[in-house]
Amino acid sequence: MDKQKFLTKLQSESDNFNRAVSTSNGDWVVKGFIDIARNIYTISTDTKVVSKVMELLLFPELVRFAEQNDLKLHLAERQNFYPDVTFIDNENHLFAVDLKTTYRVSDIITNGMTLGAFTGYFRSRESRKNCSFPYGSYEGHFVLGVIYSQALGVDERQVYSLNNLEQITSAISDFQFFVQEKYRIASDLPGSGNTKNIGSIRRVEDLLHRRGPFAELGEAIFDDYWMYYLTEDMARAVELSRRPYMNLKTYRVYKGLS
Repeated sequence: MDKQKFLTKLQSESDNFNRAVSTSNGDWVVKGFIDIARNIYTISTDTKVVSKVMELLLFPELVRFAEQNDLKLHLAERQNFYPDVTFIDNENHLFAVDLKTTYRVSDIITNGMTLGAFTGYFRSRESRKNCSFPYGSYEGHFVLGVIYSQALGVDERQVYSLNNLEQITSAISDFQFFVQEKYRIASDLPGSGNTKNIGSIRRVEDLLHRRGPFAELGEAIFDDYWMYYLTEDMARAVELSRRPYMNLKTYRVYKGLS
């Protein structure tokens, strides 16, 4: 199976993924956590909590997808391993799929996502450190993304009983699923914080229609850009007076590209 065929098959599952996580009116099927006394504690809109629970909901769907398409499924051994899921076909072709979630800041803009490290396994492509299989051994690298809206006024202090289930406000709703090759939705800037992660583009329509700055330039340019990208701290560590480039505009100048 080539990577385009794999991508097409996974993209066709979007409606099934949506049905697995949402009710008929678009609310999240998850209402909270339940204890042995049948008390239900509401889930916050904390992005890490949402992402982890979303993974748990989607894994059975990915198992079903693998079985229907005669693929083996390999889950990441640890939380910080790349990718979340590896699919393997009968010819031992590997396909990396990372599950990513982001919430809408407005009707047109999301909070963005991080798309994996640009150091470590990304640069040492024969290494298996923090990577299920060597990065360079994958036929393709894909993002299974979920865009959602956060509910307002969720009271995390409120405890409900099973009898009050219908009264619980879902923490998130209005899901849009997409599957794209990672490089097509990558930004030319790192993700938020000090972590050395590749950032994503943020506009909803651009995410859905793979309109990132590397989409037309190609994966080879994406790889070269991020394999040699330096943060200010990284540049100082190798005693450079300044970074060779900091965005695609300065990268083009550095590389002598038009």
